Amino acid sequence: MHIIVNNQQLAVDKDGYLESLQQWNTDVATEIAQNENIQLSAAHWEIIYLLQDFYKEFEISPAMRALVKYTEKKLGPEKGKSIYLLQLFPPSPAKIASKIAGLPRPANCL
Repeated sequence: MHIIVNNQQLAVDKDGYLESLQQWNTDVATEIAQNENIQLSAAHWEIIYLLQDFYKEFEISPAMRALVKYTEKKLGPEKGKSIYLLQLFPPSPAKIASKIAGLPRPANCL
């Protein structure tokens, strides 16, 4: 499977996750988000970049509980809540945000 961004064909798995993180850029994120019916705002980008930092630090995509705790630690208690993340990335913040961030599917997310 693949998606096309800026006339480039990018490999994705059956669920739409990029096969290669090196192909990720903001245009790719915007395309994936549009495919998920999400219009990216500054709040979305804040979480996307936070996820990429998590991945660099731990070499995995976080499941929901880890994402909430990491968000709270880095961005404060008002943003470190599952309801906040759910409003940005419904219906599954860890899965959808990881996909948009170009990361692999979180292992503990069905």
